[in-house]
Amino acid sequence: MSIQIFTMQKTILYFLISMLLLSSCNSYDKLLKSNDSMAKLDAAKEYYKKKKYIKAITLLESVAPNFKGTDKSEEVLYLTAKANFDNKDYFTASNYFSTYTKTFPRGINADECWYMVGFCAYKDSPDARLDQAPTIEAIGAFDEYLQIYPNGKYATEAHTYLNELYEKLAYKAYLNAKLYYDLGNYLGNNYLSAVITANNAIKSYPNSKYKEQLALLILKSKYKQAQLSVEAKKEGRYRETIDEYYSFISEFPNTEASKEAEKIFKTSKEFVKD
Repeated sequence: MSIQIFTMQKTILYFLISMLLLSSCNSYDKLLKSNDSMAKLDAAKEYYKKKKYIKAITLLESVAPNFKGTDKSEEVLYLTAKANFDNKDYFTASNYFSTYTKTFPRGINADECWYMVGFCAYKDSPDARLDQAPTIEAIGAFDEYLQIYPNGKYATEAHTYLNELYEKLAYKAYLNAKLYYDLGNYLGNNYLSAVITANNAIKSYPNSKYKEQLALLILKSKYKQAQLSVEAKKEGRYRETIDEYYSFISEFPNTEASKEAEKIFKTSKEFVKD
């Protein structure tokens, strides 16, 4: 095949592709200007299947007012929510799913939509080091879903995500307590703040996998307070440290952290009169 023939074939191919794309764009533009709501809805479904979510959403939003009060209204609202979710716009999707649950509380997709309100917030839940407002929102939404559908289609998933979200909050609390501990006596007694924060976290998340780390942080903070105390308060604070050690070791007797706790206990004993 000569270079000229190959070049000509490529040119023809590019021309055909360009014409096809232009035709597709013209078809979409005509649909937007059309008053045929059913044609728009059918096209939106096709665009959704092809993962062209923006075009699907635009068409669905344009026909939504026309179908209000009809048997198609529920379908349009549901598809709009799904398209926004698949387009990774979880905030907007959540609003549409929430609107569905309010508008069609007994609708065919009500179970899923209640669940998806929580799942959208879950998808927006940030790293534990950041503000956890979306995490708290997701927990509230999943709790609400489980109250309405305790044996619902998505109940197992909701419980799984709830556990994950609570662990994230527990880790957030641990990071806050650890920050106080690392600050030490900088601009105040941050060890006391570490103890209070860690204790509150244990009360809030008693079954968390971070419980041992929180408990050890309390022990270490009390030990640091004892070390840095004025002489008149040292013995009393070392006694508090020893009491904390017994609480820790009774719950976590044979762990890696128990070795560190043992060292703190032995040192503390040296400062306490029998």
